[in-house]
Amino acid sequence: MKSMKKNIFKISVSAFVLLWASSCSSDFLEVPLQGKPTAETDPNLAQNLVVGVYNSLMTGEAFGSEGDVHGLSFVTATTIISDDSDKGSTTTDQQGTVGVIDDFSVTSTNILVQALWAGHYNGIAKVNNALVIVAQSTLDDATKNRLMGEIRVIRGYYYFNLVRWFGGVPKILRVPKDASDANVDPVFQTRATAEEIYQQIIEDLQYGVTNLPVRSQTGAGRIAKGTAQALLAKVYMYRKEWQKAYDLTKEVMNSGQYDLIADYATIWRQAGDNSREAIFEVQTGQFNNTDFGVNAYSMFQGPRVGGKGGWTDLGWGFNNPSQSLVNAYEAGDLRKNATIIFIDNSGKYTGTVLFDGFRIPSADSVQNLRYNYKAYHSENKNVENYLGNRDKKQKNIHLLRFAEVLLINAEAANELGKPAEAIANLNRIRQRAGLKALTVGSQSDIREAVWQERHIELAMEHDRFFDLVRTGRAASVLRASGKNFVAGKNELLPIPSLQIELSGGKLTQNSGY
Repeated sequence: MKSMKKNIFKISVSAFVLLWASSCSSDFLEVPLQGKPTAETDPNLAQNLVVGVYNSLMTGEAFGSEGDVHGLSFVTATTIISDDSDKGSTTTDQQGTVGVIDDFSVTSTNILVQALWAGHYNGIAKVNNALVIVAQSTLDDATKNRLMGEIRVIRGYYYFNLVRWFGGVPKILRVPKDASDANVDPVFQTRATAEEIYQQIIEDLQYGVTNLPVRSQTGAGRIAKGTAQALLAKVYMYRKEWQKAYDLTKEVMNSGQYDLIADYATIWRQAGDNSREAIFEVQTGQFNNTDFGVNAYSMFQGPRVGGKGGWTDLGWGFNNPSQSLVNAYEAGDLRKNATIIFIDNSGKYTGTVLFDGFRIPSADSVQNLRYNYKAYHSENKNVENYLGNRDKKQKNIHLLRFAEVLLINAEAANELGKPAEAIANLNRIRQRAGLKALTVGSQSDIREAVWQERHIELAMEHDRFFDLVRTGRAASVLRASGKNFVAGKNELLPIPSLQIELSGGKLTQNSGY
């Protein structure tokens, strides 16, 4: 896979923040040289660097030095790792990279785990650099605070991913002066505790809550006050700080800025990008001064030719919705066929026709029986923007939407002894799904109902594994699905061995690896 050439300033770190790669552009990590743009000489520099931070969300170089934020490593370590999905493709395809994460035999040398670490820390480095430039710029204070709020929310999101995958990690909040600084200051070489990372996440997101305008006062796709509030509420849900999660979600719900859209299936089509329901999405296309999306996101998960063949397939065939996910849907749930592409296996050879008219042949010509409809992007340019690059389709990735705000509020309300509120939120979501309303039950029954609704409403949306871990169900659920999950170990990924080596052994490894 070829790297996507960014149009925004590229701040590149090698495998980790410990070792700055001399072969990559590091203009803003060094003492400015004569003729280089600075906050004083270039009035657009701060704005450009902020767009560059947004651009980092599109990073998807699972096998490249820049690392992976939302590419195939992300898909693997959030969805394939869960009970919602199987590795897919052929039995041997990427077994040593994707497969070992799927079956929990992953080791610290896994290249996809290393890519997640590198991609997220490269993004954090861009945030840290942009914060310095914005502060030094001649912009007015309100604009400075808004721009810093946007990118601090992104940094909070990056650290939220890191702490959920790895536990305590290095807390990097500044740009090192030079290579010596990066290799000497222990902050770059040792792990902060998970609690310290969570406190930094909360601080970053709260800054966004305080300084960002509401959605209607921002441009399409920009991070708004509601983004910071919703993400902070989600963090508090993970920490079981129920009153804070409840209060923040109530503010989002009462803001008048967001709502459920009528048709669940539309969310996953280009027509659903930045809809009324959207709170935080990876913006693709012209938003990021590029023409493309996250490298291989759609292609990695697209239906793959197999058997008799005879058709131009749509991808590499990974991340197949599992039978256990299929079984989890209630009869008549409209979300099922909006989430899963079912390949015709009837023996009648009718094939499967997608929303854009594309026909996938029957099972004798397709590698797998189920695919992720939420990742599908049409190659019909009359239906969705398609510029001919299959690896980099303009597919927004939905990281947080209003339905999840309702679910967070429902979970918090139930834990705070407000069962009627919890059920009301669940029923708003179930009504759209074509399901009958639930009635108030015991607190434990409602808790199970919330978890079930999260499972189905957010299926294949990169939260399932984290949900199982935070609710203490990972071992039982994942073992029941046939995975070799070891309690006390596999809740976290291993710290990449390369990072431990670069730190001179100062980075400690997670338990069991």
